[in-house]
Amino acid sequence: MDNTPLTGHERPGDPCTIVIFGASGDLTKRKLLPALYNLKVLKLLPQDFAVVGVAVTDGNDESYREKISSDIHEFATREVDETEWQEFRDRCYYIQGDFNDPATFQGLGKKLEDAQKTHRLPGNVLFYLAVAPSFFAKIVEQLHAAGLTAEKPHAWRRVIIEKPFGHDLASARELNADLTRHIDESQIYRIDHYLGKETVQNIMVFRFGNSVFEPVWNRRYIEYVQITVAEELGVELRGGYYDKSGVLRDMVQNHILSVLSLIAMEPPSSISGNAVRNEKVKVLEAIRPMEPEQVISNTVRGQYGPGFVGGKNVQAYRAEPDVDPESNTETFVALKLEVDNWRWAEVPFYIRSGKRLAAHTTQAVIGFRRAPLLLFGNDVQSPTSPNRLILHVQPDEGITLDIHAKRPGPSINIADIPLHFSYSDFGEGSAATGYETLLYDCMTGDPTLFHRYDSVDASWRIVNPILDVWSALKARDFPNYESGSWGPAASNHLIEKSGHKWHYYSFNG
Repeated sequence: MDNTPLTGHERPGDPCTIVIFGASGDLTKRKLLPALYNLKVLKLLPQDFAVVGVAVTDGNDESYREKISSDIHEFATREVDETEWQEFRDRCYYIQGDFNDPATFQGLGKKLEDAQKTHRLPGNVLFYLAVAPSFFAKIVEQLHAAGLTAEKPHAWRRVIIEKPFGHDLASARELNADLTRHIDESQIYRIDHYLGKETVQNIMVFRFGNSVFEPVWNRRYIEYVQITVAEELGVELRGGYYDKSGVLRDMVQNHILSVLSLIAMEPPSSISGNAVRNEKVKVLEAIRPMEPEQVISNTVRGQYGPGFVGGKNVQAYRAEPDVDPESNTETFVALKLEVDNWRWAEVPFYIRSGKRLAAHTTQAVIGFRRAPLLLFGNDVQSPTSPNRLILHVQPDEGITLDIHAKRPGPSINIADIPLHFSYSDFGEGSAATGYETLLYDCMTGDPTLFHRYDSVDASWRIVNPILDVWSALKARDFPNYESGSWGPAASNHLIEKSGHKWHYYSFNG
């Protein structure tokens, strides 16, 4: 068993009680409980802790322990050590109740007191809202009314909120006002599980820890940046949610803009939470919201039709369960964004994301400018392309740098040589869900990888004008790409008119 810590820290999190609202849901059984178990095995979960699940499903402490024991053996990312699991299981409790009923929160308060007394816990409590967004404000209001969000010296209270944070700019601002009416911004941890991925976290280390790259990380040497988040899967059983959301809200507004801000940010004064988040917000604020005519020229939307994926015929989006047969919801988006600041002026940032595409991959491509003088000219065989740096986020995490080298022989025959680094080079990695680092950081009070509200507001200001135009101008060509392709032809036209093309790299070249 690999017990290598998942984070750069060695101390365990602060002793606390972890309350999970939505304790019977998919997110809890597939991600949160396996992540907490992994932290325990890695000695990063505090020795003194308790977990309290809250859900509307009937149950009690013992039935909940039986359920999660079954779930962990199905969804754990590592072999379950029965002794470790038994210790974890015995510290789990359950409250059944309606999130709109004050009695549920009074019962929760009593359960917290009992758990803290039984396990000698301080007053630290982490509330994880693994529920539908419509419950976010109501749960926080009820927690406040029951006196459960009040912090005391040496007793913190923190609330983790899942995405989506709002449906548009107006609703995000309304939700934030509702939350901050009852708790402070410092208590709110808006989670983005993409920021828990190793390669995403490594972007800052790669840029600011290597003097060879930071001097060329600007408009003088970089010609363009591409970020691709592609999925082979369709909407599966999420049609009801997805048809009201679409890929622009589901992926771009949070995950992709987070990755973009890490790639484009200025060096922070320190790696403390606010210093890093200040620089990320500056990047988002430098992306000017598009005017309606710019939306027409700099964005492409698509919706998948039937096709062939993974050796199987698959149906069109409009034929998926719980999807409107005449849906105007986009399942693909391509954008050209400009970061209007001193470092990035006139460097295009191309973004694309979609479902039912040709491969499952998330990667960022940094395209460097050509050398100023092509010394190896007409007599050279195998003309080369400019250097590129590829950050592979998933499914294989690693980094590739394309360089040029001469092939052995009497003639000058130049080849593109990929230099690969894989996280597997460190040995067998710790099996993780992607939530371990984020849960750990919340327990230690490190907000670096969580969204502050000003970044949420800035990202919605980028996305909202696009949503407005798309809402006013219904797509007339949906479905406009075949499942198993790389999206609509218009996405190629978008990037080609600037003299570039989309790149896709498998990790093996």
